[in-house]
Amino acid sequence: MPEAEANSKARGGLRNLRTLVGYFARYKKTVAAGLLCLLVVDAMQLVIPRIIKMAVDDLTVGGIDRSGLVDYALFIAGLAAGIAVLRFFWRFLIIGTSRHIEEDLRNRLFRHLQRLSARYYSVTKTGDLMAHATNDLNAVRMASGIGIVAATDALILGLATIGFMLALNVRLTLLALLPMPVIALFTLRAGKLLHQRFEQVQETFSDLTETVRESISGVRVVKAYVQEDHELARLADVGKEYVRKNIRLVRIWGAFFPVIMLFSSMSVVIIIFFGGRQVMVGSITTGDLVAFTSYLGILTWPMMAIGWVVNVMQRGAASMGRIDKILETPAEIADSPDAETLEDVRGEIEFRDVTFRYEKDAEPAVRDVSVRVAAGSTLGVLGRTGSGKSTLVNLLLRIHEPTEGSVHLDGHDVSLLALSSLRGAIGYVPQDTFLFSDTIRENIRFGAPEATEDEVREAARVAGILDEIESFPDAMDSLVGERGVTLSGGQKQRIAIARALLVDPAVLVLDDALSAVDTATEERIQKELEGALRGRTGIIVSHRISSIRHADEIIVLDEGRIIERGTHEELLALEGLYRSIYERQLLEAEMDRSDRTE
Repeated sequence: MPEAEANSKARGGLRNLRTLVGYFARYKKTVAAGLLCLLVVDAMQLVIPRIIKMAVDDLTVGGIDRSGLVDYALFIAGLAAGIAVLRFFWRFLIIGTSRHIEEDLRNRLFRHLQRLSARYYSVTKTGDLMAHATNDLNAVRMASGIGIVAATDALILGLATIGFMLALNVRLTLLALLPMPVIALFTLRAGKLLHQRFEQVQETFSDLTETVRESISGVRVVKAYVQEDHELARLADVGKEYVRKNIRLVRIWGAFFPVIMLFSSMSVVIIIFFGGRQVMVGSITTGDLVAFTSYLGILTWPMMAIGWVVNVMQRGAASMGRIDKILETPAEIADSPDAETLEDVRGEIEFRDVTFRYEKDAEPAVRDVSVRVAAGSTLGVLGRTGSGKSTLVNLLLRIHEPTEGSVHLDGHDVSLLALSSLRGAIGYVPQDTFLFSDTIRENIRFGAPEATEDEVREAARVAGILDEIESFPDAMDSLVGERGVTLSGGQKQRIAIARALLVDPAVLVLDDALSAVDTATEERIQKELEGALRGRTGIIVSHRISSIRHADEIIVLDEGRIIERGTHEELLALEGLYRSIYERQLLEAEMDRSDRTE
């Protein structure tokens, strides 16, 4: 990265920390109390060398007895006790506040991620998002906690210590501070490198996280194709790169404290040489030299704190910039300022000349689709893979927005409806069934957490899964594992159907929701669904004609267009694609029955 670009990014990164100003304002009283405790601790630390100076001077001239030494000792012990108590409080108040800020920021990030559109997740790695929610937030917490402390000490304690040293001896102070410009120049240069290299570490950490997540999620495929060694090698390559980037970062960070301590030690050498000579000639007292050395010891931490500030703040700024990038990503699909809320949804649906493209210059996934579904009726949607079936129902749910045309619910353009109102009226079973790592009961009542046990059982019965649930050792309390791994595909689909039914929606959308069940189970579920659909609007997407043959109207999609429409009987009479699919599926069913009887 060119020098100018690195400098620009470093300056821009520090500006990212302005995002935290609002969070500090929320906890301003707590932070102010913590900073007050910190400043009092710093003041107490600065008093101790003065007491030591007086004690040493009194001992040197022999003007003190045992009781006087006890007084000095008790005074220092009292200050030490006060420092210990107040140090606890500033840690509790400031570091505790940084934890609250981390919590607030994490909740804000998660809330924003929930609002982002499906398109965002199709182009963003899960590993990146996990890195933002872990490493980046931790770096921001450090900047808003220990970073503030280090900055305060570097400025206040450092300047105050220098002031006390000047009060003792100006010439000796100036000599002791000779190494300071070198420390400042080193800190400035190293800080820029830290910012740049920490960003590279975070990016590599995202790749590492994504590699692990992908391998674990696809572990069954990995095992099926005996690719364990390949995955291990892939992870090792990413891991080596992560280690390499960290070592490049540690080379800079590892040099921070040794360099600072080196020049601090040079200051001590200067004080001992020149200060010792002044004591010998009587220019300063022994107590002055001891106090001066003590102040120099105190000054070591502020000089080290400069390194802490630069490192922690640069890391926090880099991480805050990455988080801000997400927070500033607008939700492509959101409520309009005057969004309407529907009451008593009837369920009338209409697609008016709808066209949709996933990308601006891509071929339309849906082309000029116009269809009306009367309230309480059922629409069947049939088509080959990739014909636009799932895209069509996603437009109804506003998972995507039409490129052209509009979608209406009860005569209202869905783009003008509040998302909670629109989606709350629709029970949706997606093609890719997702179950949470929880009990079967909690998965069924995910959309209706207040549902009673009887309501959960009834939804499971209609979905044709209740008997199987009761055959499990823990019945409704059975854990389904991550993504429902302990269940078959058909069981997961039926639990998803029960989940949709439990919310008692005005519109029920089943997107190939019975694709993983056998024919007999499908027929049994369909009989129950006929009762469940009575009085509500249904859209059933399927590649099986048996799932949609009883629909009030069926549309056949091909390359995103409606090429046929009508009832089951009307479509058979057309002798088009619908009839072709029907006859092929009849033949497959006959062959399947023949295989079972042999």
